[in-house]
Amino acid sequence: MGGRGRITVVAWAATLATACALLPLVEEPGWLFQAALLLALVSSVGALARWGGLGAALTGGAQVLTGVLLVTVTSVPEYAVAGVLPGPEALHELGVLYTLGADDVGSFASPAPLTEGIRLILISGVLLVGLVVDLLAVTLRSAAAAGLPLLAMYSAATGISQEGARWVYFVVAAAGFLGLLLTESRYRLADWGRFFPGPLSRAPDEPGATRVSTPRLRTGRRIGAAALGVAVAAPFMLPALGEGIIDPSGRGSGGSGGSGGLGSIAVNPVVALQDQLNQPVNRTVLTYETDAERPSELYLRVVSLDRFDGRQWFSSEATTDEIPEAPWPVAGLADDVTRTEITTTITADPEYAQRSLPVPVPAVDVAAEGSWQYDLYSRTLRSARQGQSSAGLTYDVRHLRVEPTPEQLAQAPAPVSTVIADDFTQVPADLPVSVRTTAEEVTAGSANAYEQAVALQEWFTRDGGFTYNTDVSAGMGTEAVANFLEQREGFCIHFAFAMAAMARTLDIPAQVSVGFTPGSRQATGGYAVGLHNAHAWPELYFEGVGWTRFEPTPGQGSAPGYTRPQRDNADRADSERETPESPAPVPEESEDAQTSPDEPRRCDPMLEPEACEALTGENSASEDNTLVAWPVIWGGLAGLLALALLLTPMLWRSSLRRRRLAPGAGVLAAWDELIDSAWDMGAPPAAAETPRQAVRRIVRAGGLEGETEAAAHRVADAVERHLYAPGGAERDSRGAPGPGSGGPSGRGGPGGPVAADVQAVSEALRRVATSPAARTYARLFPPSSIRVTQRVAERYSAVSARSGERLRRLVPAGRHPRG
Repeated sequence: MGGRGRITVVAWAATLATACALLPLVEEPGWLFQAALLLALVSSVGALARWGGLGAALTGGAQVLTGVLLVTVTSVPEYAVAGVLPGPEALHELGVLYTLGADDVGSFASPAPLTEGIRLILISGVLLVGLVVDLLAVTLRSAAAAGLPLLAMYSAATGISQEGARWVYFVVAAAGFLGLLLTESRYRLADWGRFFPGPLSRAPDEPGATRVSTPRLRTGRRIGAAALGVAVAAPFMLPALGEGIIDPSGRGSGGSGGSGGLGSIAVNPVVALQDQLNQPVNRTVLTYETDAERPSELYLRVVSLDRFDGRQWFSSEATTDEIPEAPWPVAGLADDVTRTEITTTITADPEYAQRSLPVPVPAVDVAAEGSWQYDLYSRTLRSARQGQSSAGLTYDVRHLRVEPTPEQLAQAPAPVSTVIADDFTQVPADLPVSVRTTAEEVTAGSANAYEQAVALQEWFTRDGGFTYNTDVSAGMGTEAVANFLEQREGFCIHFAFAMAAMARTLDIPAQVSVGFTPGSRQATGGYAVGLHNAHAWPELYFEGVGWTRFEPTPGQGSAPGYTRPQRDNADRADSERETPESPAPVPEESEDAQTSPDEPRRCDPMLEPEACEALTGENSASEDNTLVAWPVIWGGLAGLLALALLLTPMLWRSSLRRRRLAPGAGVLAAWDELIDSAWDMGAPPAAAETPRQAVRRIVRAGGLEGETEAAAHRVADAVERHLYAPGGAERDSRGAPGPGSGGPSGRGGPGGPVAADVQAVSEALRRVATSPAARTYARLFPPSSIRVTQRVAERYSAVSARSGERLRRLVPAGRHPRG
């Protein structure tokens, strides 16, 4: 493998090493293997193009085209022309998937489910970065500049991840980049010439002369390893920047305060939650194991804030000493709403000492040792005696996964309970009027409370131009919500408080829950919840469904499927307007219409689980989609391999021509090029011909005359001088003028006068081809490429002869048969 070939492989490996930093962002790592395969194909196309002598622009264009074809084949083959070419429909569908992926990125917290849109964004992003790295490091030979796209991808991954950068991902990415720099520097040194440091016992050109490793290369490796080690070890040696929300000594920012204190280390919903999110280390506070099919929707509630006095939200702290019999009642949940019972075992860190147990919602039973009270509003257990907390406790929680349909939420009647209807819609009299007017403007045109809630969520997460920032001052007082709506910058507590307050101004019962997002999956199969998973979210009440979680914070948590508008809402609305006599659209009919043969239906397992299960007949649609896509992927790879095989003769011939006519290649190499050029244009060589006879035949076959005929004869003269007058041949091979070499004018190209004559004759032969089709065929499938098989056969014979000779040497002399 040549120098550029090595750099190509190392550039591919460095890109994938940096892409490993993206693994914590999604739940499934399988996308990285697919990206590695596709990037290898893109890099291979670049290597073939450079081997064939294509310029940087054509090489980059070929790689971009290959990347687009691969993305089309692996993402939207059913919309592509012949399943490969990206036509208008395929490009439109790719745009739709990118849009859905961007929405998913803004709606889910890491690790997010691997939806089709997120998969497309990840794979295409890695391909783009890998293509730029290959262009900079290999084509343009600037490995240092290739670090910029690698740094951009690493920074994006660590910036999105709630857990920040893990040291192992930094080490892998840095090692990949250092390897790229060392490989490229070694290639540059090779271009400067051989380096023999120190005295040698033999001359450099004598057999047995050893090449010593260069001191600079050894020093560079040591500096790189030392810098990498310091970068990894430094964060562990520096002091921490704070104790965080969980501080058993009571020095933290928690406290009893106005939040309805939960003891010395309580969750203060404003100050302490902000401090927790800003901790430099994402310390684990909870671990759990669950039988839930979708742990990404498993939120852990610590406390519900049901009171809003205009200055702050706080909990009523309504508790009873008598814990209800299991299963605990779920307020407002009707029998016709789909629900699944789940069991989750939670273990609190010994330093996590909360008086309220974090539980998934809605919980129907909690089994924990100790003395506990039942919290009526938070629906969890609360410590009944001083000194008891969740520290080091392991407890089992039975809870429900409630799956209402949008129709059930839209048709929800007014709350039956007067407590919910009155207490949970109260807003202070001095609440700024702008909060109510903004809520009315955002929800204008909504037909019911459910549509109003969805409109508020969409406005906060996408349409309102809000920015997530944990460094913004939390703010207090009646103007806090209005100021947030005006500045449009804050973190989860701002979004939850604002949406709950706006929902109450619309007479929708609302409260705020404080707790944790689901956390990250561990190698053991369980999940870990850290400080950075602290979160606040609003819950709105719908009769028949109960308290329903919404997610207005952009880029944090995961919005439930029933709170997100479906892609076919507009089509369904058009259908309703066209058939006014129909009282209500039937969901089954709209789904059947979507799955018609003329318009294949695409489903997202996280947004439309029922539809995907109906289409695939399995519980995991994403796995089935992957299985279905693999035949298409292998078909596309087979097509690319066939294309590469078809282009191999042309690329090999171009590379061979460039080497033969290069400076210092010699007269015989130029002569071989002239013979093969004539062969490609229909004049195959004859082994018994002398150089002069061969040139006369080439002149007759090509109809050459004038200067090109004279150039062909000069080449024959140069070959004869090389064969029969070595001294003159040496001067000619260096480009010095001599007899038959072009005269004292010194005409010629980079390869000398002989190479220039061969080039002129070859171009003349191509011009006299009978038709453009014949010229194209000769370029794509040159007959002289048969020399490849000849050389392979010669090398095979040579290897066989050497192997036989070595085998004979291994046989003892006394055992040779006598003849």
